[in-house]
Amino acid sequence: MIKAVLFDLDGTLADTALDLGSALNRLLTEEGLPTQPDHLIRPIASHGARALVALGFGITHEHPDFEALRQRFLDHYDDSFADRTCLFEGVSELISEIHRRGLPWGIITNKPMRFTDRLIPTLPFPVAPQVVVSGDTVGVAKPDPRPMRYASERIGLDPTACLYVGDAERDIQAGRNAGMRTVLAGWGYIADSDRPQEWGADVRIESPLDLLQHL
Repeated sequence: MIKAVLFDLDGTLADTALDLGSALNRLLTEEGLPTQPDHLIRPIASHGARALVALGFGITHEHPDFEALRQRFLDHYDDSFADRTCLFEGVSELISEIHRRGLPWGIITNKPMRFTDRLIPTLPFPVAPQVVVSGDTVGVAKPDPRPMRYASERIGLDPTACLYVGDAERDIQAGRNAGMRTVLAGWGYIADSDRPQEWGADVRIESPLDLLQHL
């Protein structure tokens, strides 16, 4: 029996792509490079700063300037991380119903605490999450299962009693490796080149409220 529901943040609960894209495009403009359109940014928004810098500058992580560019991207994002970010349609109603059913809920994200701890209070969740685990909370990030185990420990449950919802392959890997049931958020940041049918999620849903039939 599922006794708690845990979620990824970017691309699952919150649409953060516009603010991430704005930060990237400001950095590109500073460097005299063309900006990137939303339709290219959105599918990789869940993959974080490294993927966005690679998109914008066409360089790999091994490039000598990569880390400096990533840090500058994060500084730009720091200035506007909550300007246009919002909850996906149906998320607020979903959280209300999860709470009504007496289930704890929480967030496990790869977003650094630097942003997570300030962004979550700005989002109109009807009930506050009972646990929040960021990408640097336990020193490792998804797909490592340790953030998942830490979250379940914080709410006093075995991971096998938890359901995890995310939109990226690493979300499904981390949840499965921790022993959680996994749900793929089909409305999230999934690229045409992704192969979500091979990720091994227990179920795929296409809107937040579809989750209710699986609890």
